[in-house]
Amino acid sequence: MSEPLVFHFDIDGEDFASAGQASVQIKKNLRQIGLSPEIIRKVSIAMYEGEINMVVHADGGTADVMLYEDRIEIILADKGPGIKDINQAMQEGFSTASETTRSLGFGAGMGLPNMRKNTDELNIESEVGVGTTVKMRINLA
Repeated sequence: MSEPLVFHFDIDGEDFASAGQASVQIKKNLRQIGLSPEIIRKVSIAMYEGEINMVVHADGGTADVMLYEDRIEIILADKGPGIKDINQAMQEGFSTASETTRSLGFGAGMGLPNMRKNTDELNIESEVGVGTTVKMRINLA
């Protein structure tokens, strides 16, 4: 198997003005490669939701997107506060975002549910006080 094509992004925390830049860039990259609009849509949504979560909850982190022949893998990692209850966090509408964040139009509690809806596989590893790693896979076939 050949090596994947890898895209790496550093996500600034608390910077709502630049939030979403990584997902916009990966969308452009995948268009240039010639992937289908449906795959690009799924990757863009999953990336954007993860990116926003890192800005809102974790003071930033990193996003790595690996393009294989048969799939795209996305790994989002942060050193934020961690997720206390992953099952609760997966419920639509559940959010721990501050009122200030909500007043900016973020923190509606749809990030993780939207990531789940747009991926073929979603794994979340989180430790309170240490951080969270989200691994997603989108099949190309």
